[in-house]
Amino acid sequence: MKIVIGLGNPGREYEKTLHNLGYMAIDIVAEKLRCDFTKKAAFKSMIAEAFFNGEKVVLVKPLTYMNLSGEAVRAVVDFYKIPLKDIVIIYDDLDIDVGDVRFKPKGTSGTHNGMRNIVLHLNDTAFPRIRIGTKREEFDIPLIDYVLSNIPKNKAELYARAVDRAALCAYDFVRGVDFDRLMNVYNTKVET
Repeated sequence: MKIVIGLGNPGREYEKTLHNLGYMAIDIVAEKLRCDFTKKAAFKSMIAEAFFNGEKVVLVKPLTYMNLSGEAVRAVVDFYKIPLKDIVIIYDDLDIDVGDVRFKPKGTSGTHNGMRNIVLHLNDTAFPRIRIGTKREEFDIPLIDYVLSNIPKNKAELYARAVDRAALCAYDFVRGVDFDRLMNVYNTKVET
């Protein structure tokens, strides 16, 4: 069994924001697996379930808002009781250049509040993650305003390609591609 979690904020006002890149990527994974999301109150999330090569796959979009993502992730982990190595989390990351994608088998939460909350609730950092770069070039905008801003039109194509790459990485994770291969394929610098 595999679980793929895409981080974001629920609501139309957040749909096209930088903080919702995880939601955008997991929507693509759901299309590839031909499954639809339904609200599950017990998980504080939208959940989609599919079977791929005889294995159950659960896709999760937490509805707790970004900074409380750990509540939803903990509920899902407690219910399905699978090893953390079989869960991957997709999210935006200010420490990575725009357009770049990074797969890591484990690591710290970095500067991301949603990931900090997940680490707090899981009390562990040994789970894979797919990070989509959103590095700021201008620092005159407060951080919260930046991550909640819409994707800039002049970078829309770059972000779209990064979201597609993140979704492909998640799909390969579901297919059972080993972690070294995922890092070799997806952790390359994107030319802009």
